[in-house]
Amino acid sequence: MRKILLLLFFPVFSLAQSKQDVLRWQETAKRVNIIRDKWGIPHIYGKSDADCVFGLLYAQCEDDFQRVEMNYVTMLGRTSEINGEQSIYEDLLVKMVIDSAAAVKDYESSPDWMKKLLHAFADGVNYYLYKNPKVKPALLREFKPWYPLTYTDGSISAIQTSDLTANDIKKFYAGLSTDLASLKKKDLEQLIGSNGFAIAPSKSVSGNAMLYINPHVTFYFRPEVHMVSEEGLNAYGAVTWGQFFVYQGFNEHCGWMHTSSQADVADLYAEKIVKNKDGISYVYDNKLRPVETRTTTVTYRTANGSMAKKDFKVYTTHHGPVMAMQDENWISMQSNNRSLKGLIQSWSRTKAKNFAEFKSIMDLRENVSNNTVYADAEGNIAYWHGNFMPRRNPNYDWNGIVDGSTSATDWKGLHTVDETVHLYNPANGWLQNCNATPFTVAGNGSISKKKYPGYMAPDPENFRGINAVKVLGGRDKFDINALIASGYDTYLAAFDVLLPSLFSASRTAIADDTKADVNKAINLLAAWDRRSASNSVATSVAIHWAERVVPYLTRGKKGPMDLPFELPRLLKEMPDATKINFLVETLKKLKSDFGTWEIAWGDINRFQRIDNAMKSKFDDNQPSIPSPFASSAWGSLPSFNSRTHEGSKKRYGYGGNSFICAVEFGKRIKAKSLLAGGESGDPSSKHFKDQAEMYTKGQFKDVLFYKEDVLKSAEKQYHPGL
Repeated sequence: MRKILLLLFFPVFSLAQSKQDVLRWQETAKRVNIIRDKWGIPHIYGKSDADCVFGLLYAQCEDDFQRVEMNYVTMLGRTSEINGEQSIYEDLLVKMVIDSAAAVKDYESSPDWMKKLLHAFADGVNYYLYKNPKVKPALLREFKPWYPLTYTDGSISAIQTSDLTANDIKKFYAGLSTDLASLKKKDLEQLIGSNGFAIAPSKSVSGNAMLYINPHVTFYFRPEVHMVSEEGLNAYGAVTWGQFFVYQGFNEHCGWMHTSSQADVADLYAEKIVKNKDGISYVYDNKLRPVETRTTTVTYRTANGSMAKKDFKVYTTHHGPVMAMQDENWISMQSNNRSLKGLIQSWSRTKAKNFAEFKSIMDLRENVSNNTVYADAEGNIAYWHGNFMPRRNPNYDWNGIVDGSTSATDWKGLHTVDETVHLYNPANGWLQNCNATPFTVAGNGSISKKKYPGYMAPDPENFRGINAVKVLGGRDKFDINALIASGYDTYLAAFDVLLPSLFSASRTAIADDTKADVNKAINLLAAWDRRSASNSVATSVAIHWAERVVPYLTRGKKGPMDLPFELPRLLKEMPDATKINFLVETLKKLKSDFGTWEIAWGDINRFQRIDNAMKSKFDDNQPSIPSPFASSAWGSLPSFNSRTHEGSKKRYGYGGNSFICAVEFGKRIKAKSLLAGGESGDPSSKHFKDQAEMYTKGQFKDVLFYKEDVLKSAEKQYHPGL
């Protein structure tokens, strides 16, 4: 590695636009009509699909240019040019697995129709910057048409790394070994996941199929949009900032909901390295192969504001880049983090007209990190667990690190879609996935686990999945309101497992100075219906107690855990005194923070929207709204992940339910939706938090899918920039 100091020089903002560029943008803008409804949702109408993309990106920049820009700064591996040296290894990780040069080549070889969309993407952003010179980009002063080919998926994390971190890479370049045995272990609070439900006509009051779209992500990760062109595009739903396709949503024919999958799509290989006078090689089938090298440069901002560069020699085997070292072995990673076919698949599904067409789009097999829950106007419902699925030798444990010295561990092409875990039109009339095992998507025993290799579905069960099966299986018929109510079931199934052990422990000896409060709390928990609610003191006590207990039980445990089935055993091994002591500590902490431990959940658990730029922080002295919801880790279907922040005693939500939508298909679409906070990222906009109170109460707004309805509720209608 070497450092090169550079002078910091940022010219006065100006795009390298020509008169021809400006004229082209203006002509395109004339063909685009944006109608903002009373919630600020942009309905974009264009003559062509490309016109819609142009208008969509312009509208996204109006709502939150910062998020649009930062998503691409991240995917280009350039965050350290803003954040400084602390982000160097995050950028290096991205540069290792997202090849910008390959993205440029994909752009150059794209079919003409895709090139039109890519140019419309760049034109929409660049036209916005041209028309809004007061907007100062943090870094990207001109967007290139190949940028979307660095980010072709749309999921929470577009980088599949088998949970390798930037710190593992940093250790490698420092010559340090790292313990990778704990890979694929998920922290309980990180399982914010997503819910997708599909209801067949046999379970629908109207006889039409329905879809419940409920991604759980960090708040404000996706805005709500509508795109309509004269080329057959009519897609409504959530789009990841800066991308030009509806990621989770529906058209007049069908709908798609993605949940994050643990299906194995990225693998780690232990490479046996040999260093000699000829250079660096690795063993493969008893022969030596040279380790390929290339230089990758990361530019970063120094403490004094100047720019510096750090060069890294990146090592690569035929499996992929070397990203860590364990003992004497180098660890390389094979993955698929972006592709032209992936972007084609992401766009094409938004225009699917029926089940057969949607399945043919799935056959592209480039949806890397997602499961798919599906419903359509023909009455079909379906589920696919993963999509891009490498074919592997099932005799190896693909949850860990495999031997890179033998061809037996090489990928052998891809499984066909029919070979992956899937289910079409189950007899029970409903499907669900809550980031849990696919083998309960239609209730217990709905798909045979024996038919599939373990690497296809290592996903454990979770309490949310258990609750979803119970809720969906307990109702005879659904209308759209019943579907929303099911998605908002706040039953915390984890406490069916956790609390009995506490009740049993409470019958042991307790110190006199704590007995009164402990007994009162125990009685309160015993009478609790195990549903989170704003006015519930039991919810406050139970969650704060469980947040001590579960980390204690799972400490040192490696790999994915079937918590609903493993917790009973772990609780039996936990000393009764420890369970009681954790309750004592919980009550003392609540009393210390709030003057009494008998405080309602909504008084602690708050929704407060702050400036995206983080100029403000969560603040107990600023207005906020009580939230009745809890983390999905406890089984709540409406997820609301919250915690205390610097300087706060109250908990503030940071992720969970974001864009939520229930759709009923048929001759005419009927849908209702809700956003966390509001559409705009601008604190001065009335749409910054106009849905905040609705969000905390689960009060949905009607989706305006048809133009006559959009016009009736139009707040503003305009051509971009004109």
